[in-house]
Amino acid sequence: MSNVSTISPLEWSIRPAAVRVWTVWVDHDRSARVWGAINAVADGDATSPSLAHAVFACARALSAAGAGLAMTRHDGLLEPLLATDPEIGELDELQFALGEGPSGEAAATGTPVLEPDLSGTAAGRRWPAFAAAGADRGMRGIFAFPVAAGAAKVGVLTVYRREPGSLLGAQLDDAFVFADAMLVLALDHRQGVSADLDRVIDAAFTARRAEVHQAAGRLASQQRISVTDALARLRAYAYSSGLPLHTVSVDVMSGRLHLDGDHTPGSDPPRNTPHPTDPERAEKEQEED
Repeated sequence: MSNVSTISPLEWSIRPAAVRVWTVWVDHDRSARVWGAINAVADGDATSPSLAHAVFACARALSAAGAGLAMTRHDGLLEPLLATDPEIGELDELQFALGEGPSGEAAATGTPVLEPDLSGTAAGRRWPAFAAAGADRGMRGIFAFPVAAGAAKVGVLTVYRREPGSLLGAQLDDAFVFADAMLVLALDHRQGVSADLDRVIDAAFTARRAEVHQAAGRLASQQRISVTDALARLRAYAYSSGLPLHTVSVDVMSGRLHLDGDHTPGSDPPRNTPHPTDPERAEKEQEED
């Protein structure tokens, strides 16, 4: 009787090659579907495929509430650039304002950050302010994917869903391919990031964003703290007062707002000369005085 241990099944010897062929075919098919979805959105605008088309196509393909794309500048800052609608844009901006959230974490680690439920305990511990704010806005699942390849770190694609739960295997695979497609759209094959993309990112880094960092620098000098601590103080004031971070920064730069060193998130913000764009509030406060 033959020794079973000496038998080498023929199929085993060809299985690795077959798996490779199958994997390449599946990847090619998925890539074709993803690019087809991007082209379909671009065809609706009668233009060539762009990063905006890819973001919209991704949200649609994953049955998401929306998606946003933040880009990494040469100085390492992650800046919100594109969003499928204003609500998603506000959520991306909120992560920047609070200094916490999956997008920044994905950019820092270079790995996907997949959170199935923002209202859960784990998300609350991980991003206490953002998780609460996102859940209050009706968002539950949030998934951030680095748009990068090796040293080429372009940005982060973030997908938002109103339903809790993880992405299905096929959806997760599609998300990775969408992120790869965005990398291709963002990179020039000859010189890395193209001049056109640099202009797009610089346009997104508008005066309002620059003012945030200028205000942080001014506050750091005034209070003799680091710029990082100063930015955290600006964010804390914006979060506790309910004012946009840009508005707080403009007020600091103009001298209308003086932040005390002991101000902490959750405490009542110090009274401040009203912002000139709010005449009703100014009138009311003058009457009270």
